[in-house]
Amino acid sequence: MKKWLQGLMVGLLGLAFFACSDSQETQKGEALTDTEIGLRKVDLQDEKDVKLPEYEYSKLEAGESTKIERSYENAPPMIPHNVEDMLPITQDNNQCLACHDPAIAADVGAVAVPTSHTHDLRTNKDLGQVSHARFNCVLCHTPQANINPAVANTFTPDFRNIESKNSSNLLDVLNEGVK
Repeated sequence: MKKWLQGLMVGLLGLAFFACSDSQETQKGEALTDTEIGLRKVDLQDEKDVKLPEYEYSKLEAGESTKIERSYENAPPMIPHNVEDMLPITQDNNQCLACHDPAIAADVGAVAVPTSHTHDLRTNKDLGQVSHARFNCVLCHTPQANINPAVANTFTPDFRNIESKNSSNLLDVLNEGVK
């Protein structure tokens, strides 16, 4: 009975969302064109009209840059330095670990990868090295570009404590609220 009621509620919410959502028609019933929606104002089927704004990645080498505050608690940190000579990252060639490996990081003044990267979440065991599932750093960590965004960011993160701005406790809070 409880699952049936939950299914009904989800269905009603979906119906309400569909009924209240904006369609691609004006109030007069006329369809909007591709150039009238979104921020780009160009034909969505023709990419030749898309012009990227000017941007530049950091030219500072690793060790010369300063940390970028996280976007939100436990967010993957941005890469503040030049990565041009470090790509592509493969399982056999990961230049990031030359400085960020936990065994080396303190000696070279780099931030060590957190324990969540050296932990197997399936077996709940410390691997003693970066997990093979997490070798490709740039899937989550990206270089920061200097660019003027098309839309201003008004998001304000709420950190539990000051340390959360520059470090992760993801492994500690991963199952928080899960029963």
